[in-house]
Amino acid sequence: MRIESVQGDITTQGVDAIVNAANSSLLGGGGVDGAIHAAAGPELLDACRELRRTTLPDGLPVGDAVATPGFRLPARWVLHTVGPNRHRGQTDPVLLASCFARPLELAVELGASSVAFPAVSAGVYGWALDDVARIAVGTVHAWQSSTDPEGGVELVRFVLFSSAALDAFRTELG
Repeated sequence: MRIESVQGDITTQGVDAIVNAANSSLLGGGGVDGAIHAAAGPELLDACRELRRTTLPDGLPVGDAVATPGFRLPARWVLHTVGPNRHRGQTDPVLLASCFARPLELAVELGASSVAFPAVSAGVYGWALDDVARIAVGTVHAWQSSTDPEGGVELVRFVLFSSAALDAFRTELG
């Protein structure tokens, strides 16, 4: 598996799946979540409402992930995950690591070979960029070594909005 980091807009990535740093309601929000909903079109909100009506009436739990089609995005799939919010006392790094492992598991189930991630929880949820980068890169490496020996996911791309985030991820990637 190739792991890389770039600065850019996750909604324009030519990958099989992009990861949405969603809130538990799955009904859109600000930051990455708002940008993905805007770029995917109203069909994404309809799909998320259907998930809430059927399989996730209480919302998506922190650290878990669920897939929807990408609709108007270049990516075929959106893998929604809910990061832990430090401002609400959600400081367990295991929860944050799950936000990188669960979407990879879903990617394999869907047959996606390329996945783009944002810096989940590094924005309004208050996690330090360096911590997010360390946990994200470490989780992807560990997942690759133990979970995906067959090579189902060929590319993981961290798509970062700021140069500071890009620097943090590049440091972790060596």
